[in-house]
Amino acid sequence: MTDAEKRANVIGLAFGGSEDRFNEFLRVIREEIPDGTRVVLRGSAVTGCRWKDQAPFDADGPGTSDLDLTLVGTDVIGLFTVTGFFVPCVHSRPLSDEDPHIAPALVPLRETLMAMTGRPVNIQASRDVVIQFRGDLMGQPYLVLIDTAEDPAA
Repeated sequence: MTDAEKRANVIGLAFGGSEDRFNEFLRVIREEIPDGTRVVLRGSAVTGCRWKDQAPFDADGPGTSDLDLTLVGTDVIGLFTVTGFFVPCVHSRPLSDEDPHIAPALVPLRETLMAMTGRPVNIQASRDVVIQFRGDLMGQPYLVLIDTAEDPAA
């Protein structure tokens, strides 16, 4: 899939086709993340179907598929508790309903994003090497939502 196809999937599936809602989602994230943080979106919002069973996005009803955000960078790793990692200081578990206390500083952002989208939003932190490994070597598609080269005021 091209980046344009992935972006079209995300806007169509998770934001009801509204570019304005998608841009507002990005604006809120930009305001809350540390400078130099890259943001990627993985999962069925990008591909259109679940990895484990190939069910289409929102197969269980409107708002049932989640958004899987990964924040990439050194500073964001520090927002997770010591017990909040699969690999310490490299790849966190997702901040989710199952693990609501592993990144207290990100809870307000998560709650805002869930209210905006009407669906669960899970937030992980990783080093770039994890994203490269999963995406480039294991073939797990992702869409870069915010690149560290972007102007945060944009």
